[in-house]
Amino acid sequence: MEKLARASITLLASASAKPPLDVGPRLGSVGAVFIMLKSALGAGLLNFPWAFERAGGVRNAVTVELISLVFLISGLIILGYSSSICGQCTYQAVVKDLCGPAIGQLCEICFVFNLFMISVAFLVIVDDQLEKLCESLYEVLSGLPKSEMPYHFYTDQRFALLLLSVFLILPMSVSREISIQKYISVLGTLAATYLTVAIIVKYHTTSAVLLYNTPVYSAGISSWASMFSVIPTICFGFQCHEASIAIYSSMENQRLSHWVFISVAAMIICLVIYSLTGVYGYLTFGKDLKADILMSYSSKDILMLIARLLFGVSIITIYPITVLLGRSVIQDPLLSWQQRRGGGEMAEFESRSRYTLTVLWITLTLLIAVFVPDISKVISVIGGISAFFIFIFPGLCLMFAMQSEPVSCKTRVILTIWGVVTLICGAFIFGQSTTIAVMQLLGKI
Repeated sequence: MEKLARASITLLASASAKPPLDVGPRLGSVGAVFIMLKSALGAGLLNFPWAFERAGGVRNAVTVELISLVFLISGLIILGYSSSICGQCTYQAVVKDLCGPAIGQLCEICFVFNLFMISVAFLVIVDDQLEKLCESLYEVLSGLPKSEMPYHFYTDQRFALLLLSVFLILPMSVSREISIQKYISVLGTLAATYLTVAIIVKYHTTSAVLLYNTPVYSAGISSWASMFSVIPTICFGFQCHEASIAIYSSMENQRLSHWVFISVAAMIICLVIYSLTGVYGYLTFGKDLKADILMSYSSKDILMLIARLLFGVSIITIYPITVLLGRSVIQDPLLSWQQRRGGGEMAEFESRSRYTLTVLWITLTLLIAVFVPDISKVISVIGGISAFFIFIFPGLCLMFAMQSEPVSCKTRVILTIWGVVTLICGAFIFGQSTTIAVMQLLGKI
């Protein structure tokens, strides 16, 4: 397990750095599936029951999931194929090699922005869980309901989030290597699995009188627009494509047929976990669901209190990885510029730039998380950007690859058409979800 964990952090760190000569431990099938799950199962899980309600019920939501799954698996297969033909080991490098430097630079910009918004989502989740934990602590210590809790700045969960950011997240994020990840790399998957089991248990142990009489589908309120509106949540939840090329490049068996098996297995496991969470969360609360499913449960619920703690700790330990990946993409051009300039000590410049970028990253994400506390709005933005990594860039890679690969004319035409379809779908999802997200944010203001 320790070897697998070390491979996990090596792969994640390599997603924004130049491919090393020694990629470390080679991954077997189980290790590859585990890291794919670790990349995909996370903050999006909390938003899935709300997405089921938005889609108009279980039937509509599962239908959208299954359709999306075809493109999600297709994107993973295309990325593995693209890596195999160009020999690059990172997402950005593959896009730049196949599609040219201009599209490669666009990929880097999207990569940084996506990681930045994911960092915001992480802090929003931690803030939500701190709110419930503060309420639980007050009720236990004082014996009074939360409605009678007096306001003090030190009882505000945002103050607690600030303290966590300064004294825990910042020290973990400034280092060049986040070595602690090798000890807690399984925590994200365990937290996700525990949350799913806890939601199912709560549904079956709650009195039938307290449960909402929620239909499996609601034909009256459902529409195509409402079904499409949950696609960003699905993209955010299943997103592991940025790390997929690093995973593929580190596998022992890099045959494309084996990569297809890994991709299908990982996505099906994700489908089961996300669907169970969405179905039982939706059936439990119906239209009274909050965007974060954990916020719908009582602060006194011990089962969900454990889920909050697990998810909060998991998010706090994953956050430094997003900082590391995003910071590296920004820092590499600065280091190259300093090297060409030939001024000062490179080690000193690297240290100063790393500390400055880390502080700026955490400060900006913290401010956005405080002023935009609704996770559904954050995920709408992330889901739109995720369309680039799941649909648009894989579609472009396939189209460019078919211009030079020695394949039959029929295969070339079919795969090029599929690349165009994937590209068009990604552009539509990006435009639709981004427009909705902007309108929601403006409406909030």
